[in-house]
Amino acid sequence: MLTILISILFVYVFIILGFVSKMVFKEEMNTKTLTILSVYFFQPFVALWGFTSAPLKSEHLSVALIYMVVIVLTLVPIYLIGKKIFTDPKELSIFTIAGFVGNTGNIGIPLGIALFGQESVIYTTTINLANVFVVYIIGVYIYSRGKLDIRASLLNILKIPIIPISLFAIALNLSDIKLHHQIIEFIKIGAYGGIALQLFLLGVFLYRNNIKESSKKLIFAVLGQKFLLLPLVGAFILSFSSLDLLVKAIIVMQLSTPLAVANINLASLYDCKPHTITSLIVISTVLFLPILFGLIYIINTIYL
Repeated sequence: MLTILISILFVYVFIILGFVSKMVFKEEMNTKTLTILSVYFFQPFVALWGFTSAPLKSEHLSVALIYMVVIVLTLVPIYLIGKKIFTDPKELSIFTIAGFVGNTGNIGIPLGIALFGQESVIYTTTINLANVFVVYIIGVYIYSRGKLDIRASLLNILKIPIIPISLFAIALNLSDIKLHHQIIEFIKIGAYGGIALQLFLLGVFLYRNNIKESSKKLIFAVLGQKFLLLPLVGAFILSFSSLDLLVKAIIVMQLSTPLAVANINLASLYDCKPHTITSLIVISTVLFLPILFGLIYIINTIYL
């Protein structure tokens, strides 16, 4: 457990750096510029590195597919429920997608290693890569819908470079084309920069962010969806699967990770209440620590 906590705490040192930078430089630290840098320049490196770092096999792709099926099957009724609860289109967008964009990378991967060992890495990494498509296809569309029409929201998906780059990287992987060592190192530098920038951006938004000003109804709805509904739906669907129990446990764990910083990228890019998203990420990350103990108990009891 100590290893898990240390892994999570060190990752979020970059959040403190972002917070301090905004506190010192105020308006000179432009959030829109940082968001554009992250989404259009650095996140493609993260995807390219992820999809070329390890060989993809059919069994790994099936795990990613099941993860996405759980997301899509849960997302549709959530949207229909949200339309009856929220009249503000931006709050509806946040309720519909924020809980589905989990931190499957920065938290999910090290947590998998701590709970299940190194053999979990190929599965947690594959699920994290599937999450890229959830974020930058479904997420882009829904966050755009907070203020744009259907056509404009669909066009926004095509404008995001991470999707074609991800498809290109998958094609390279499945074709067994080996990249030169220097190219891999170049991609890795960009990927690490993208991860650090994403966490840094969360810290920038945290400065002067007042959780009390966020909608309590929205906070409870998103967190309930994230930590109760999504893991339960995932466990139910997986009960009909013939996957190994270890793999099922890994999927449930990834579904239970707190909200990802990528939510801020899209909320900021499409002006969909990024400060509310920041509050949700902070609360979900804090709540995840006590929830983690319960999750470990459940996984040990049911799956291991």
